[in-house]
Amino acid sequence: MSKILITCALTGSIHTPTMSPHLPVTADEIVEQGVAAAEAGAAILHLHARDPGTGKPSASPELFNAFLPRLKQGTGAVLNLTTGGSAVMTLEERLAAPKAAEPEMCSLNMGSMNFALYPMAARISEWEHDWEQPFLENSDDLIFKNTPRDIAHVLIEMGEKRGARFEFECYDVGHLYMLRHFVDRGLVSGPIFLQFVFGVLGGIGPDPENLDHMKRIADKLFGDSYQFSVLAAGRHQMPLATMAAAMGGHVRVGLEDSLTIARGTLARSNAEQVAKIRRIVEELGREPATPDEARAMLGLKGADRTAI
Repeated sequence: MSKILITCALTGSIHTPTMSPHLPVTADEIVEQGVAAAEAGAAILHLHARDPGTGKPSASPELFNAFLPRLKQGTGAVLNLTTGGSAVMTLEERLAAPKAAEPEMCSLNMGSMNFALYPMAARISEWEHDWEQPFLENSDDLIFKNTPRDIAHVLIEMGEKRGARFEFECYDVGHLYMLRHFVDRGLVSGPIFLQFVFGVLGGIGPDPENLDHMKRIADKLFGDSYQFSVLAAGRHQMPLATMAAAMGGHVRVGLEDSLTIARGTLARSNAEQVAKIRRIVEELGREPATPDEARAMLGLKGADRTAI
């Protein structure tokens, strides 16, 4: 099999500081954990920012800039900036930091969807910050908005104008068809990097048969012009990543997607998850790709052509 891409999503915008003391929040924490994750085998670092005082997800270019140059200097990894940010942010807020940084790679959610996080709130009785509980509980009336117009805007602003390529995040089968639509419009060309996302309430469930189905539909729509990776939420992270690796796909881990290293046990760092999935994929006969190999596989413009 070909070499495997390991992506590590360091912090995200779903989990809150009360849920784990190991979730990186400050620039120093994001840099420390990002460097360690890269050293453990992650070729790609998927990045969000947070307010260093409260841990609240932030779209501030200043907060991104507090860690992006240091990660670039300290890792050599592909820096993949979110354009999804948080469902409570506007599109222009979500794009502010990527437009300034002009990264090699961005994530792009391929549709609007319910993004229901509220079941997590019921597990916690005492909160570290005032924003956490309402942020989660109010997600029972929350839609992540990414309309076809929004998607086209991101493709033009980040792709055509700034040369980024994309991690196309597909939370359901319909998102694959939406991506095919943009291929047909000429706004997306290969190599296509799909990220199948399982286990977010509002998207496709974390069932092994759903991974098989997503793969079959992707084969039908994109032929041999794509590569796929898998992320799964919570306790489903490692089982579905292992399945993806055995199928010839790529994997994503990180504290954005799961706070645990085993059921009921908090991961102490992002690097711990990277090290675990690396052991698994190597036992399956897969060799992790280096950052430069990842750039070649995905057709990236190179770190020297970013504004970071």
